[in-house]
Parts: sequence; structure tokens; C-alpha cells
Amino acid sequence: MEVLLWGALPYVVLTLCISGLVWRYVTNPFSWTSKSSEMLEKRKLRWGSLLFHYGVLAVFCGHIAGLLIPVEVYRGLGISDEAYHLAAIVGGMPAGIVTFAGSLLLLYRRYADARIRATSSLGDRVALIVLIVVLFTGLAATAASSMSHGDFDYRTTINPWLRGVLAFQPNPELMETVPIGFKIHILTTFALYLVFPFTRLVHVFSLPLGYLRRSYVLYRRR
Repeated sequence: MEVLLWGALPYVVLTLCISGLVWRYVTNPFSWTSKSSEMLEKRKLRWGSLLFHYGVLAVFCGHIAGLLIPVEVYRGLGISDEAYHLAAIVGGMPAGIVTFAGSLLLLYRRYADARIRATSSLGDRVALIVLIVVLFTGLAATAASSMSHGDFDYRTTINPWLRGVLAFQPNPELMETVPIGFKIHILTTFALYLVFPFTRLVHVFSLPLGYLRRSYVLYRRR
């Protein structure tokens, strides 16, 4: 089971995710959009979107720092394990809570507003629900780990496992001692990757980088 979950399943999920993205972009490129509903309701969208997007950016950066940078780098810089974990909790938990609150507000908006509810697709609802589950399991796992005061360090387990998967050298044995809460969080993240290509979440790859080199629009009086 460990080999199946942490050795084979990641590649199945990544293959389906990438294939789904390519298939959608090739067959229906005009569906590659965030499907903005700002014209239907703005107040709740403004707060929910700001909380979610700024929060998820901080969460993403925190995951990069914790899951892709080897623990030896931090120790080589003189950062003790205690200082690192304190910084991760102080910075990571608020970011996760803000993102979770924003996603809950967006979900409430989607069901509470009649016009938003009428124009919402199944993919819109599924994307938000899966995101909320992923955020909740991540917050719960982190809170349980910090309150248990155990010696678990994801930088020596999940970190090298993930880097091994990305380098096509998976080592499922590294996940044997990982607490069940973190395993559930990772599995829900796999579910997010599976629905990702078929929902509005694809707009994360549509950064308007062209605006950075676009000429200014000049307005002159007649």
C-alpha cells in the first residue's frame, strides 16, 4: 500500500493532470478562463478574493520553502530547527487561516447569492469544495503536529520524498513515519490535481505577463 500510494499514485495523478490540461487547451481554449462573476456581485467577491489570493500566495511560498529546500540548507545557514519551526507556525498558520476564510466566503457567496448560484457550474462548486478540504486538512495536520510536541519533521520525510518524486527517484519508505493527518492532506491535494484541469482553477496559468511589456495607452483631448 505504501508503494502504491507514495510511489505509483503521484505519477498517475501528475499524468492525468498534465494530460487534462493539454487536452482542454487544445480542444477548448476559449474555456480557459476564470469565469469572473464580478458583474453579478462585488462586495463579497472583493473580500473573499483578496483573502484567498493573498493567502494562497503566502501558503504557496511557504510550501516551496518547506518542501523543496533541503533541511541541510537551513542548517548550513545557521537556522536552528526550533527557529525554523517557530517561524513556520507563526507565518504559516495565519496564512492558511486567511486562505481558508477567503475560500469559505467565496463558497458562501456562490450558494447565498441567487444570481451567482444560477450561473455556477458543477466544476465551480467542486473546485471550491476540494480547495476547502485541502486547506482544512493542512491546517488540522499542522495544528495537531504542533500541539503534540513530537519529533516529526516534514523536512526529513515529506521533503525528500517529494523531491525524489520530482526527480523520478521515489522513495515511499520515507512516508512510513509521517502522521496520518499529513498523509490525508497529501491525498486530498492529489484530488485537487485531478479536478484542476476541468475547472476554473486553470486560470492560475494565465498570468497577464504581456501587460508588463505593453505600451502605455495615451489619452488626449480633442
